Amino acid sequence: MEEEIIVYTDGGCSGNPGPGGWGCVILDGTEEIQLSGGEKNTTNNRMELTAAISALDAVLKNPLWRGKKVQVYSDSQYVKNGITSWILNWKKNGWKTAAKKPVLNKELWVALDSLYGQLDVEWKWVKGHAGVKYNEMCDSLCKMEMEKFFLE
Repeated sequence: MEEEIIVYTDGGCSGNPGPGGWGCVILDGTEEIQLSGGEKNTTNNRMELTAAISALDAVLKNPLWRGKKVQVYSDSQYVKNGITSWILNWKKNGWKTAAKKPVLNKELWVALDSLYGQLDVEWKWVKGHAGVKYNEMCDSLCKMEMEKFFLE
């Protein structure tokens, strides 16, 4: 069986909007790569999307990972359902929701969709704060990034 790349992502915010952080862990069978970042004033959904974008971008840029199946585990139904289901109608409807309102975070959805289209990705939902090792690790990365804004 071909090796798979396993990715866990998480994003969070202190207040919504407020200081936010994102984290992801990429497992390639030999290494455990942790990436994280944050923004001073953002939303939870933006951080969830940024985590997924950052992870897929890292996978795409690594020549050793090209052509491998990628499993992305997210505790965000917003990200999982958005990229696998809702985005089809958003694009068809000129980036409007079913309620005819502009899709929030469109630029992030466009970026995520572009990466998704270049990779063989399977999206999986994982329950947050349920003791799943790498999901908890991502959550810790988010918190670490958020805390940086309180130290300024």
